[in-house]
Amino acid sequence: MLNKIGVIGGGNIGGVLVQLLAERAYAKNVALVDVKGPDFAKGKVLDIAEGTAVIRTDVQVAGSKEYDVLDGADMIINTAGVPRAARPDGTLPSREELLTTNLKITDAVSAGIKKYCPEATVISIANPLDAIVYRLHQNLGLSRNKLMGMAGVLDSARYRYFIAQEAGVSVENIDAMVLGGHGDSMIPVRSACRIAGMPVEQFVSPEKLDAIEARTRKAGGEVVKLLGSGSAFVSPAQSALEMAEAIIYDKKKIIPVSALLEGEYGVNGLFIGVPALLGKNGIEKVIEMDLTDAEKEMFKNSAAAVQKTVDEVKAVNL
Repeated sequence: MLNKIGVIGGGNIGGVLVQLLAERAYAKNVALVDVKGPDFAKGKVLDIAEGTAVIRTDVQVAGSKEYDVLDGADMIINTAGVPRAARPDGTLPSREELLTTNLKITDAVSAGIKKYCPEATVISIANPLDAIVYRLHQNLGLSRNKLMGMAGVLDSARYRYFIAQEAGVSVENIDAMVLGGHGDSMIPVRSACRIAGMPVEQFVSPEKLDAIEARTRKAGGEVVKLLGSGSAFVSPAQSALEMAEAIIYDKKKIIPVSALLEGEYGVNGLFIGVPALLGKNGIEKVIEMDLTDAEKEMFKNSAAAVQKTVDEVKAVNL
């Protein structure tokens, strides 16, 4: 158990995170900061705090518009950013279109972390995921074990769910991994997908797998279109806590995360989704998978897409 976990951003994802953190008691204290209104964060956490007597947990929750509520936090989960929303014609802005606005927000987030909890391990969820984590890295200068993005857990979970539904088996039987950037270039790694240890092709046809992998790449947008406003929030929160739990309890668990690569997969200086061993020190090791030639080419293309976004980050003058 940690002393304090801080959540930045009290929207749908942040609210679910604080609720789940209170239930799971990963830390003695949970702090929420949100700049919306003078008392928004206080109201959000008061609602959650009043429920702790029902679920019988003594986790202390606090909320504020000011970043000082994060003082001394051991871990930060960043959700701050403007979500994608469907336009009147039903089309969606890309994650990249949100870049300028969310970079401004990220700079404010960085300043708060640097002032009040500079030693915290940081997990970021805000989109465009790989670019925002890169900006946090620019601003905070954390070592790569202390800063990571949540994308691969969620993308892999969606892939597993779709396969389980098609194969007619429990999601518990599915092992799968999605790598690359958190966007249309992501790579569902079919060669590593297993159902109860057996190749996925034994249960699902190549044509169905093609469709499932295409749906996985667009899964976030599918939820946005159905909701009409906002984006997925329960599954991203659950996915971030999968990472947090592995670190808090030193599980040494291999999880796909957006990590700063230092030559692995032929990439240097980019945050991109790869399997990593998570333990008490954060990212303790990046795992290099044995990909097929086709998957290697897809990874190369995904890295190029992430590089393009990072170049845009570098070019934005705020």
